[in-house]
Amino acid sequence: MIPTGVKVFLASEPVDFRKGPDGLLSLVRDSGADPFGGAVYVFRAKRKDRIKIVWWDGSGVCLYAKRLETSEFCWPRQMVGRIRLNASQLMALVEGLDWKRVRPLDVRRPQSAG
Repeated sequence: MIPTGVKVFLASEPVDFRKGPDGLLSLVRDSGADPFGGAVYVFRAKRKDRIKIVWWDGSGVCLYAKRLETSEFCWPRQMVGRIRLNASQLMALVEGLDWKRVRPLDVRRPQSAG
């Protein structure tokens, strides 16, 4: 289970999907990030129908993998670096939806009560 409010980073370039959790965490470390800092890292294969998600949950390394059978995951254009998602966008991505359309509502504090 991924905790609410966790930082989620999406790697924009495809990775070798033969990599397991240790190999993916090495990519995180090589990019300058702390793989054990509690953030979630999302990777994709060359084919856009596969993703792997890796994170440290405080007691061990977790790996989630998914392959879509009839469609592709919505992925940004390839660029160097990573993209930050919120938890709702991550859930949309995992479901195969266009996560770029998921945005928080602009909620303003009420001026008075009642």
